[in-house]
Amino acid sequence: MHDAPPPAPRRRFLKKAAAGAAGAGALAAPMVATAQTVTLRFQSTWPAKDIFHEYAQDFARKVNDMAGGRLKIEVLPAGAVVPAFQLLEAVAKGTLDGGHGVMAYHYGKNTALALWGSGPSFGMDANMLLAWHKYGGGDALLAEIYKSLNMDVRSFLYGPMPTQPLGWFKKPIARVEDLKGVKFRTVGIAVDVFTEMGAAVNPLPGGEIVPALDRGLIDGAEFNNASSDRVLGFPDVSKVCMLQSFHQSSEQFEILFNGAKYNGLPADMKKIIEHAVEASSSDMSWKAIDRNSRDYIELKTKDGVKFYKTPDAILRAQLAAYDKVVEKKSGENPFFKRVIESQRTFAQRAGAWQKDYGVDMKMAWNHYFARG
Repeated sequence: MHDAPPPAPRRRFLKKAAAGAAGAGALAAPMVATAQTVTLRFQSTWPAKDIFHEYAQDFARKVNDMAGGRLKIEVLPAGAVVPAFQLLEAVAKGTLDGGHGVMAYHYGKNTALALWGSGPSFGMDANMLLAWHKYGGGDALLAEIYKSLNMDVRSFLYGPMPTQPLGWFKKPIARVEDLKGVKFRTVGIAVDVFTEMGAAVNPLPGGEIVPALDRGLIDGAEFNNASSDRVLGFPDVSKVCMLQSFHQSSEQFEILFNGAKYNGLPADMKKIIEHAVEASSSDMSWKAIDRNSRDYIELKTKDGVKFYKTPDAILRAQLAAYDKVVEKKSGENPFFKRVIESQRTFAQRAGAWQKDYGVDMKMAWNHYFARG
């Protein structure tokens, strides 16, 4: 009978295996520890109760969900860090990591910036204007304008807005002459358009409009949509709303990132942001249809608001005033002229396609719902 072989070699093997596993664990631990969450502080240009601030939060949520804990965007309401009209500078300087607003709020920096949605856009609706921005040269023009202003930001446009009302007034606006001398709130190129039409314009941020109307500092105002207008308290200070206008019939939102912060993100994080913008664009437009249509009914049935269609004579006067403003601004600002020419070229082609291919959906709606 032979003695059993010594167990030492097996013990040595097990020790080596255990040591290898421990070493692997030691190597893996720092990898987990270094995968820390990058937190970005954003501010919107909207009051916390406005649906627009909700849209900003929706975008942040999509990014946060897709990033799997590696990136977290926190969104503060207007005024939490800077006033609404100072968002662009705050993001560029790094006071904020990013923000959510509209291009018209940057009108004072360069008048061409308001051409993204402030005006009739040569007959393009908001979604078509976004198509021009992405595929017709708008994105490159915008980046060039920001560079000329020394604004180190990465801008994403998204979220086609429905056509905005002419505004809220003390009494219906029946003629072009009714706008003369009216103290009116609007923003962007609409400031010049309504000034050309005889109004005395005051470009207030969204959260300041209703208090100004209530105190009589302004006689009329426009903001955006049924949901925002209702929650901001417009029906508490006015019962007359004029629907349909060319002053902001193709607007969209802007998501801003500080340039250095954005460029410092990994490539896959940048792709997540890009796709979250596009997903949010669709979701926002669908939510707007649902919520705006519900609040439009509430404004009429619960709040006692009377809605009137803006007369065609006023709409034509808007277009004529816009043409005068465009001619003047194009002569003053080379960027304005380049953006206008780019939009006109795209709109002529895309608008002809839409006009010829599209069917009159009002006819179908009237067929089912407007018959006596």
